[in-house]
Amino acid sequence: MKYVIGIGEALFDCLPEGRKLGGAPANFAYHVSQFGLNGCAISAIGDDELGEEIVERFEQVNLNHILPVVEQPTGTVQVTLDSKGVPQYEICLGVAWDNIPLTNEMLHVARHAEAICFGSLAQRSQNSRETIQTFLDEAPKDALRVFDINLRQSWYTAEVIAESLNRANVFKINDEELDVLATMLLGESTTPGHLIAEDAERTRRICRDLIAKYDLRMLILTCGAIGSYVFTADDESYVKTPKVQVADTVGAGDSFTATFVAQLLLGKTIREAHEKAVAVSAYVCTQRGAMPLLPAELKA
Repeated sequence: MKYVIGIGEALFDCLPEGRKLGGAPANFAYHVSQFGLNGCAISAIGDDELGEEIVERFEQVNLNHILPVVEQPTGTVQVTLDSKGVPQYEICLGVAWDNIPLTNEMLHVARHAEAICFGSLAQRSQNSRETIQTFLDEAPKDALRVFDINLRQSWYTAEVIAESLNRANVFKINDEELDVLATMLLGESTTPGHLIAEDAERTRRICRDLIAKYDLRMLILTCGAIGSYVFTADDESYVKTPKVQVADTVGAGDSFTATFVAQLLLGKTIREAHEKAVAVSAYVCTQRGAMPLLPAELKA
């Protein structure tokens, strides 16, 4: 049996209207499973009611999961939304997903992975970072390793990002993160918020420089309402973002990544996968929370 895995944080987003299950890798695994693939969420939970609720929620949607119980409490995030539905996050420290232990069950799943999605946030702690890196090292050489970077507050370092990119073959990043990493990894001087809007050719060069430096198969760049790109060493795909009535954007990027990966694994071209990913993430923006059920026409 092959698995498509999200490894890292599983938590509750505490939104104005109540708490919603989330965490980027968990969101990824959930959305992958909606396309009929064998998604699996790997994280850690506390010995508490929230941890029990995460297990119940995953079982309700038939999502495979490996969630060892640890001493720390299940993670929560306070989410506030601006007037456009864009979230700001206050992420609690010292929680369960900071302490993901490496188990034999995880090693078995790693060795049968066809794709793995991981980020930088869960690697803010040494315990989870070592588990994630070992997990990636155990995966088959031909598996997709998707680094969906997810920069939050100050919980990232150039060293961790470089180590992650050296283990990845697909890199997903948004326009704000590109500004940060162009300086951090390539020594480029950029003005935050200006690179994408004002210098498209330089943006393309920076993306391809990252592909070359880290020997990536592709780089996915999302630019909010402007659109999104998928770059390879010698080609690119651009799709405009459709205009929708936004409820919130929580989890939209994760649904994009999951859909794109799922479509590639199902034999679609990069362009076909990109178009479907844009359509799904736009739909998720119209819903509350990170894990809505997709309508049948999007899953077709």
